[in-house]
Amino acid sequence: MRPTTYSPAKRQQPSSARPVASAPAPSSRPLQVFAKCHSSSLAAVLAVLAVGCASSSSPTEPAPNSAQLREAVREASVAELQRRMASGELSAERLVDYYLQRIESIDRSGPELRAVLELNPEARTVAKRLDREREQGRVRGPLHGIPVLLKDNIATADRMQTTAGSLALVGSTPRRDATVAARLRAAGAVILGKTNLDEFAMG
Repeated sequence: MRPTTYSPAKRQQPSSARPVASAPAPSSRPLQVFAKCHSSSLAAVLAVLAVGCASSSSPTEPAPNSAQLREAVREASVAELQRRMASGELSAERLVDYYLQRIESIDRSGPELRAVLELNPEARTVAKRLDREREQGRVRGPLHGIPVLLKDNIATADRMQTTAGSLALVGSTPRRDATVAARLRAAGAVILGKTNLDEFAMG
């Protein structure tokens, strides 16, 4: 079993930690849902933990935790984020760093939303690669460099688990992406992590 200590590379545990035994007790109940999102929807994009939009007057790329960056991405549309990345004011890597910090501050600290089950340990690496593509003049489309969160019943063939919120599937790592995940990757989106849900989305 994975440790219960929070880190961006580890799956987050519910308030009652998952049992170590490989076969959970029948009465065990996985994490409580905070916000349900439809698997086919891109509402997860910057929505679960987003904070509001304003323009930035400085051409210098701001630090991830700066007030300037908060203003730049607060409720910003995908089109606005793309404009800022195209102008050099923002990068996919900085955007990923910002949202990772935002998740840390309100999902594990503060109100402790517990809305995110697991973060993608490869998110920064993917973002850097997409930034290099942009520098070379290759932009895959309107989602290039945009972080997204997927519901945990959407299979991803990476270092994240896909459990559908069930203790029975802890440790499950699919061999291939679900169609929606594959298309998001091809479009240049950065899969930031997996969101919480009722077991098998049956709630």
